[in-house]
Amino acid sequence: MAEQPQPLVGARYTVTVGPIAHGGHCVARHEGRVVFVRHSLPGERVVAEVTEGDERSRFLRADAVEVLEASPDRVPRPCPYAGPGACGGCDFQHVDISAQRRMLGDVVVEQMRRIAGLDVQVEVQAVDGDDAGLGWRTRLHFSTDPQGRLGLRKHRSHEVVPVRSCPIGHPGLPAVTAHRWPGCESVEAVVSAGGDRLVVVEQAGRRAPKVPAVEADGVVSTAGQRLRGRTYVTESGAGREWRVGASGFWQVHPGAAETLTRVALEMLAPAAGDTALDLYAGVGLFAGALAARVGADGSVLAIEGDTRAVRDARRNLHDLPQVRLLDGRVERVLRDLSLDTADVVLLDPPRTGARRRVVEHIVSLAPRAVCYVACDPAALARDVAYFTRRGYVLRELQAFDIFPMTHHVECVALLVPGDGGGHDAGGSAGTVLSGNGAG
Repeated sequence: MAEQPQPLVGARYTVTVGPIAHGGHCVARHEGRVVFVRHSLPGERVVAEVTEGDERSRFLRADAVEVLEASPDRVPRPCPYAGPGACGGCDFQHVDISAQRRMLGDVVVEQMRRIAGLDVQVEVQAVDGDDAGLGWRTRLHFSTDPQGRLGLRKHRSHEVVPVRSCPIGHPGLPAVTAHRWPGCESVEAVVSAGGDRLVVVEQAGRRAPKVPAVEADGVVSTAGQRLRGRTYVTESGAGREWRVGASGFWQVHPGAAETLTRVALEMLAPAAGDTALDLYAGVGLFAGALAARVGADGSVLAIEGDTRAVRDARRNLHDLPQVRLLDGRVERVLRDLSLDTADVVLLDPPRTGARRRVVEHIVSLAPRAVCYVACDPAALARDVAYFTRRGYVLRELQAFDIFPMTHHVECVALLVPGDGGGHDAGGSAGTVLSGNGAG
């Protein structure tokens, strides 16, 4: 019988920390093996305690539990629940907000170079004057511990850390952590731009949970069942109001919807009479914005696979006859659609990205411009590589810090038909691009 490898969890190594990596950690090495170290900064010398891995693992995961030589970008954590072995919701509470954005930019650059074969320069921009990176999250999902207390999970763990407050949570959120929630698996607090407040509960068993007297406009189950009050909130963006169901998708930073819509329209430059596609349309934000630009003589085809989002989108877009909304998986709908061409395409896929077949469908329509909104730079880089191999070039790339204190970053990319070489020596004020073999 083969001998089991010796676990290394709990072992401590003194390491010098290297560059930031995608995922909220930095890269270090110990005796030639890669160690991904959370709660550290590039250039620091730290004591790293292993949290995952054994003597045969290709790499180890670790937390910086002692800082021997600190980076000038290190700051005191504003959250009492952040740090090694504590809440895993934030990655960069220990990092100055300007340095966080530089690090996120480094991640985007590295992913585009490694996966797409493109050299880019990008500066991660603040959103809506958010200089502190706190008090922005308008939807906050809590788990319950065995005593019914609300908390947030440790990093890569199911263990719940009970919390009384969350510094990145919007101050208008319902005060759900002031109560215990027996019989609930999880509780989500929601506040809209207009001040609507909802609580979304997931019951733990067959019996309906007992909901405490929390101050909110409505309490809804994750299945959409009304438990008390209203079941949706009203958001605003692109000059319109939007109905969003309790568990529906809306950007969690208050300034994100307006910023992303503005940048997407500037990149695409849709004109009156255009045929536009909005893929992964959600509750209809981008479709509504496109409809206003293409006008009554144009058309917008919006595709969304989530039934509840489609239901909201139909309500939100009912006054725009130039919008056609289709319910179904984007890849399948595009495959079955009798559409020969499109002038502009906007896509905002989930974190996993659009993938090759969707990219191929888009390219087959020969749009003059494609705007790709992405919340994961690795998935974006992969899909950009698919576009460049099929004759499109990355003309512009912007990035926004709409998830401060975390490793997530939102990118907006413009792709246009090129010469098939997979690179563009042009760019914009926000980016400089060149190719090194992606095509």
